[in-house]
Amino acid sequence: MAGMRTVEELLSIAPEKYEISVFGAEAYGNYNRIMLSAVLSGEKVIEDIMINNRQWYEENAITLYAGPDKTVVKIDRDAKQVHAQDGLSVSYDVLLIATGSRPFILPIPGHQLAGVICFRDIIDVNTMLSYSKTHKTAVVLGGGLLGLEAANGLALQGMAVTVLHDGEFLLNRQLDPQAATLLRKALEQRGIKFKMCAKTEALLGDDNAHVSAVKFVDGDVLDCDLFVMAIGIRPNMALAQEAGLVCERGIVVNDGLQTSDPCIYSVGECIQHRGNTFGLVAPLFDQAKVCADHLGATGQAEFIHLPTATKLKVTGINVFSVGDFIGEEGTQIIHFSDAKAGVYKKLVIKDEQLVGAVLYGDTADSSWYQSLLENNQNIAGVRDSLIFGYTYATETEAA
Repeated sequence: MAGMRTVEELLSIAPEKYEISVFGAEAYGNYNRIMLSAVLSGEKVIEDIMINNRQWYEENAITLYAGPDKTVVKIDRDAKQVHAQDGLSVSYDVLLIATGSRPFILPIPGHQLAGVICFRDIIDVNTMLSYSKTHKTAVVLGGGLLGLEAANGLALQGMAVTVLHDGEFLLNRQLDPQAATLLRKALEQRGIKFKMCAKTEALLGDDNAHVSAVKFVDGDVLDCDLFVMAIGIRPNMALAQEAGLVCERGIVVNDGLQTSDPCIYSVGECIQHRGNTFGLVAPLFDQAKVCADHLGATGQAEFIHLPTATKLKVTGINVFSVGDFIGEEGTQIIHFSDAKAGVYKKLVIKDEQLVGAVLYGDTADSSWYQSLLENNQNIAGVRDSLIFGYTYATETEAA
């Protein structure tokens, strides 16, 4: 998504500057990975989430090399060429690396059994949909966003689903315990079961080397026809490393998204910028704009990583968090909770400034809270009404 967004931005500002070739390891144009969960749940089909189909590439005179045999396996920086799996070589003047990330595989005994998959691409979704028609029991490892989306989708497809999470509460990087508890209760009402603080020891297989159960450190065993790992991602930087580009936690880029080779740029989940790596779409699209400016326009734009807000719709439930939403020492906390309406709000204040927020159920004022935080705005005048949102707070201030 980040790479092709860069191409789209480049076409809008300098459509004639380059002859563009695109390599993709999947046999499609580019699609919206964020919407894979909607395909899994049955709300959409693959065609609904395509961003640019093959016709779009043709219409924009872009050469698309797509499919497993077109996977780029080598970057020859001296010859300025990329080499694909099938032997194809293509020369470049400027190269953009947007290889994204790879799902993390927990290296426990049995992780290579049939029926053990990740939740990352169209193939994974098709596999889960196929299993839901012929199998009954699914176990999802990971209580983050992807894990919960996988669990909800499989439950909607008729499977009995248990989510394993090594923490005490769900979405522990995005929510506080109170909001996470509300989320868990809502998902339990949909039939999803949870095993928290789960320590998985091994996956057990049947006589056909297919996963059949999960064994835990505490001795428990849980039957399992399908095991989905959704425990995080790692920047996919192997190609860049083999090409000798500077890599740390990701491919290191400067403020213009340029790598250690001045002819090679990089965007997306594969990069590291000022020590940060990225997994949410908003900063990736910001990177695309900056990179396109350097490739086709003034070259003056700089990528600035602001405090990242998390605004998600988890299985249809709106959640939002930004900043220090737990509340460090010296902060004051304002709560609002309406269990019947399924609404929870928490604001964290320090020195008359908003430094963090969590919203569950009602996220209508999320942009306002984020703006207050990013601009370090003094909220003393609206402090008493801040928790009730923009409209009420500003009317109260005016009065």
